[in-house]
Amino acid sequence: MGVEKAKASGRRVEMVVVGDDVGVGRTQSGKVGRRGIAGTVLVVKIAGALAVMGAGLEEVSGIARQVAKNVVSVGASLSRVHVPGHRVESPGEKSEAEVLLTEEVEMGMGIHNEPGSRRVRVDLVELVRTLLAQLLDWKDEDRAFLMLGKGDGVVLLVNNLGGVSGLEMGGITAEVVGQLERDYGIKPVRILSGTYMTSLNGIGFSISILKISDTGLGSGKSILELLDAPAEATGWSAAIKTETWDRKFEPSREKTGDAEDESKPSNLQMDPAVVKKALAAGLERLIAAEPDVTKYDTVVGDGDCGIGLKHGAEAILDMLKRTELSQDAVVTVSHIVRVVEKSMDGTSGALYAIFLNALAHNLRTQSTSSPTQVTPQIWAHALQSSLDSLSKYTPARPGDRTLVDALHPFIETLAKTGNTKEAAKAAKEGAHGTKGMKASLGRTVYVGGGGWQEVPDPGAHGLSEFLTGLAEAL
Repeated sequence: MGVEKAKASGRRVEMVVVGDDVGVGRTQSGKVGRRGIAGTVLVVKIAGALAVMGAGLEEVSGIARQVAKNVVSVGASLSRVHVPGHRVESPGEKSEAEVLLTEEVEMGMGIHNEPGSRRVRVDLVELVRTLLAQLLDWKDEDRAFLMLGKGDGVVLLVNNLGGVSGLEMGGITAEVVGQLERDYGIKPVRILSGTYMTSLNGIGFSISILKISDTGLGSGKSILELLDAPAEATGWSAAIKTETWDRKFEPSREKTGDAEDESKPSNLQMDPAVVKKALAAGLERLIAAEPDVTKYDTVVGDGDCGIGLKHGAEAILDMLKRTELSQDAVVTVSHIVRVVEKSMDGTSGALYAIFLNALAHNLRTQSTSSPTQVTPQIWAHALQSSLDSLSKYTPARPGDRTLVDALHPFIETLAKTGNTKEAAKAAKEGAHGTKGMKASLGRTVYVGGGGWQEVPDPGAHGLSEFLTGLAEAL
């Protein structure tokens, strides 16, 4: 309609049809032909860049047809979209064709909420493998629309249909790039990943592959130069070059002597068997307490404290089972630190990592010239110094309803008495004392609601359970 209207007004126009979708093959598409999906973005960007340079209608329409001929796309989605202004229907109100089961993925999904070609139950790796086969398997006569020769350069576009998070898109893009190189020997010269052509809030993505061909238009007007040309369109994100993508494997910094010193032995000795038994007892008690910690955190926080502590405890237990503990206290603490850094999420994970790194350092500062057995006094001094270090990174103090309400009395009592059981008892009393305490830090301060008066601080409770189990085993 637009073409004919423009002609009627005396304008010279050309129509370019983009049909890059391979989700529906030749047989099923019949006379209707293939749909135009995300590959259209590459056609418009490249042709638009040439138009901005002042090229004529024939050159612009010619480059558009050339790109359209060399691009293929396919999409997949986890659900249908919600049309703004329409009531959100429950699954029971929808027809069978409109409802996808939780584990189902619809392949060949278009951008207008129309059904795909089939539904499958696969994970991301298998889904990407199937989609790439539809795009690149030249033996598939029904879908072999693009022939890539050895040495052909390609542009990869991984497009968000609208409802996929940035984090998930990063994972999807990495999987696509990895499989292209591993299974097809293809390293895209440009990678585009983002929200380019949406289907409202579609929870899915599409993959487009553009074969780079010679435009014949001379310097400054190659496919890549036109693709890389600056654009200020709201939905456009610049392409990533191959060399930039590959740099993600480069180390961000060189190893230093200080980093290596973290695992160098000291002269502070301890019995590995006793330490392993005590740690295991404390960690197992913490894991058993997870339901309570989670329940308390659901009342006063976001409900993830128990799971975070459990993940860390399970990871350390696994390390204890797989490796022999060193007699050296600093080496053992350093090994535990690395496990915590990799396994514990959230704010508490960061705080524990900071504290334990400081503990390793403060133990090392007490090392003597000859082997010395670690005493409760040495532990207490190192723990107190580590708590001082932690205070530089968090304003949490006793009385603020945090894990410090259990940690501080443990360290203080251990320093006074040298008795681990007495210290653990003080930690338990400190954790219990947070019940009814008004929070000064954490989500409790701003989430509002009631119930916090009846429960202890989740982090303090979890720590006190660990310390209690540890002390009972010593």
